[in-house]
Amino acid sequence: QVQLVESGGGFVQAGGSLRLSCAASGRTFSDYVMGWCRQAPGKEREFVAAVTWTGTGTYYGRSAKGRFTISRDNAKNTVYLEMSNLKREDTAVYYCAADLRPAYSDCITYDYWGQGTQVTVSS
Repeated sequence: QVQLVESGGGFVQAGGSLRLSCAASGRTFSDYVMGWCRQAPGKEREFVAAVTWTGTGTYYGRSAKGRFTISRDNAKNTVYLEMSNLKREDTAVYYCAADLRPAYSDCITYDYWGQGTQVTVSS
């Protein structure tokens, strides 16, 4: 079992940057693949990014590639999502997710989820 708490969401102008954080409970954080998924109003859940337990392997959804960066700090039990060049279509609730062996780019395969943090991009 793992509990996840996201933070760092808020309002940002288009073209701006934002950094999300996800703090995990427990002492086995390094055993989990960590990911980010998002859901915009009226749209389906979308995979954003994932990072392997070592932090050396990363995966990105098509909308995130080139603009977002996922990283993790196992010593702090924290995963980050750095977002740049934000666009209006990035507006969504962003969820932190964890699993021992997920299909990295498939949000359905993650077993543990945070409560989400709202990101709103305005023009």
